[in-house]
Formats: sequence, structure tokens, C-alpha cells
Amino acid sequence: MTTPRHEFYETDEKLTLSIFERNADPAQFSFTHGDKSLVLEPLKGQIEVDKSDYTVGKVKIEIRFAKAALGRWGALVGDTPDPLANTAYAPPPSETRPAPRRKNWDALTTEILSSEKEKSTEEDPNAGGDSTLNSFFQKIFADADDDTKKAMMKSYQESGGTTLSTNWDEVKKSKVEVKPPQGSEWKNWG
Repeated sequence: MTTPRHEFYETDEKLTLSIFERNADPAQFSFTHGDKSLVLEPLKGQIEVDKSDYTVGKVKIEIRFAKAALGRWGALVGDTPDPLANTAYAPPPSETRPAPRRKNWDALTTEILSSEKEKSTEEDPNAGGDSTLNSFFQKIFADADDDTKKAMMKSYQESGGTTLSTNWDEVKKSKVEVKPPQGSEWKNWG
């Protein structure tokens, strides 16, 4: 008798054995088939025969053994059954944690925003960011005479927004040079 090619894989609950036998007849299937047999004793663990089943296909026979005890066998057969397979599988005890309390995020946000007061520009010169800077330049422009306004407009436009001068006598002489911030490079796109 020849032993057919076979392999198995397992989960904690089942062990699936695949026997590769072409065109096996389901009516003639038993643990011995024709002149080929596969001896599976002793099994590494105990099985529940009534919960086990099999299918016979064109290429392979698949036997699904239901394990009597949850756990992994590691091998299909063995001289001594796995001592862990005979003990009942107990999942690790889950730690009981108290149910998490719900946070009221709206109240927390309101509390944080109310505790933070707005800093004035006297306390922090960077307070307000761009809006404070823009309002500063708008105030200078609104309070300036016509020559200062012309100098601001010409210097800002010709430098691509990199220079702002209030000295008309200096700006009217020539084109205002582009001076990008340190670490930046000016590219002319037009």
C-alpha cells in the first residue's frame, strides 16, 4: 500500500486534513481507499467524531476534525497525546474595567477658551499674527500724506511684496529692488 500525499492545518477548534487523491469516489471513501491508506493513530489530541465531517472532491479529500478540547496540537499524530490538548481550553481572563465616563467636549472647549484671555500687541508683539500686521500697515497708509502713499504703493508693487518703503524721495529715483526673505529665492514667473 502507498501513502497518499497529505497536509493539514488547524485552528483552536478544528483540524483540517487534506488528502490529495484524484477522482476519489465518495461512495468508496473510508479511512482506507483502494490500495492506498493513511494511518492516523495515535492522533495528537482527541476528536469529536459526531461533529467531524468530510468532503470528497475531484482533486482532494478534505476531512475536518472537531477537536474535543480547544487548543493547538502542533502535529497530526504523535506517540503521546499533547497534554495541553486534553485539558479544557480556557481563554485568558479579561480584566474588568469600569465603563469609561463620557467627556463633555463642548464644556471642556468652552472652559479652555474662557480661561485664555486675548493678549494685546503691547504684551506680545506677535499676537494676532497677519491680521494685526495688516491692520498696522493700513493705519500707516490711512494716516500718511500723498507722497508716502505713492512710495508705499510703488515699493510694494515693484518689489513683488518684498519691500515696503515710505520714503518717496528714495523710491521715485529708480525701480525698487526685490529683496526676498533670508533663505528664500525670488523667481520671476512673468
